Amino acid sequence: MSAPSSTSRPPDAKVWPRLIADPAHGPLPALLLLLTVLTGVIDAVSILGLVRVFVANMTGNVVFIAFAIAGVAGFSLASSVAALAGFLGGAFAGGLIIDRYGQHRGRLLRNACGIEFVIVAIAFVITLTSHDDASRSAKVAVSALCAVAMGIQNTTARKLAVPDLTTTVLTMTLTGIAADVRRSGFTVVARRVFAVLAMFVGGIAGAELFLHSRLAWALALALFLLAVVTIAAALSSRRPAAWNTV
Repeated sequence: MSAPSSTSRPPDAKVWPRLIADPAHGPLPALLLLLTVLTGVIDAVSILGLVRVFVANMTGNVVFIAFAIAGVAGFSLASSVAALAGFLGGAFAGGLIIDRYGQHRGRLLRNACGIEFVIVAIAFVITLTSHDDASRSAKVAVSALCAVAMGIQNTTARKLAVPDLTTTVLTMTLTGIAADVRRSGFTVVARRVFAVLAMFVGGIAGAELFLHSRLAWALALALFLLAVVTIAAALSSRRPAAWNTV
């Protein structure tokens, strides 16, 4: 039997490049990780600055609505309902975007994030021109706008279907880390762990900006992340590539 070649590599030797340039998904894993950071930032904005409301995680938001109806102090029924309605509206809009651009993954991400950028920009302007103790109506409006953006993002990520990168929820990702750790390859586990860390980092960044500056600057960070993803998706869509085709 011949000795193994000294140049042979273990199966997971290319794991790190695959996280940012997957053969099947191109740059989508890296861009969706950035959107996961964005979700952490947006959740920090909504929970810390908008009277305890989730705009990305509707499971938590439905529970918050129940708390508000039950009369628990500190929960806003108007903001939570506005966020739920906004998320559903964003998901509907995301479906329309998919109907038009869903056959090209790069253009789909570019256009969805471009629309998301405009929506978050409006929320940023409202927050920037208001005091941090803004009126309830301003907070409800910002909650609804951010939820619309998250609805679009969630629907787009669902269509792109990069495994373990939903960008807005981590429950199944954490389940997969624990349940499949013995059967999954290192690439799969690493991607899941990176998704958790991405949202964690976004949450810390958003909380720090809320605590030490103004709520508007957390939304400014969200806008920066959206701009990066939109530009990167636009540039990667200019050249034909197998990963772009559904």
